Amino acid sequence: MRRLWIGFVPYIAVSIVHVAALAVGATAVAPPTKLALMPLLALAVVWGARGSGWTRAHTLLVVAIGLSWLGDGAGTFVPWLPTVPMMLLFFGLAHLCYIWLFWRMLAVRRVPPWAAVYAVWWIALLAVLWPHLGGLAVAVALYGLVLGGTAVAASRCHPLIVWGGVFFLASDSVLAFRLFVPDAMPDWTSPLVMLTYCLGQGLIAAGVLVGVRERRTAEEPAVTR
Repeated sequence: MRRLWIGFVPYIAVSIVHVAALAVGATAVAPPTKLALMPLLALAVVWGARGSGWTRAHTLLVVAIGLSWLGDGAGTFVPWLPTVPMMLLFFGLAHLCYIWLFWRMLAVRRVPPWAAVYAVWWIALLAVLWPHLGGLAVAVALYGLVLGGTAVAASRCHPLIVWGGVFFLASDSVLAFRLFVPDAMPDWTSPLVMLTYCLGQGLIAAGVLVGVRERRTAEEPAVTR
């Protein structure tokens, strides 16, 4: 387990630098460090899976991280297309991967009753933002469904994944207000978006690695018999 966490050190270090760069307005540092985050997280997953065998869960996790990377860099990778719709598309696909991963491969319990709060969150978010969404209203509503779906599916998994889903949802909630009602959001919410995003993605990745190992350990006696 100690070796597993070593792989996250570069991701954690660059996350700190990136959030700090946003906080102090270091515009030369923030963009490249943002684009380095998801590749470093994918490397942490590859490192963490060493010695335990690569599984479909690891593959799906890396695909979700890769799609998140495309969402992070939508304005850089496809500058000829509108940035926000492309972000919604790439992150929406990433969340579909996460939902499949959590619900079908890593679930350890039923959906807990408290997860109903995510339905309340979706309704409240749309009620507040709807007048400001314009032509993106339907796309944002659908994205909110898959984002909430990720959080609900995460609630069935290891606690690290549960909290990862919470932070990811918090990050995108703050980002939604920054995108569509920017005048209502103070400057400090920019580093807050990325702080919660880095926490969410990192906890999800770590939770998947731990969850896969725990599931494999639990199955070993049955295999031995």
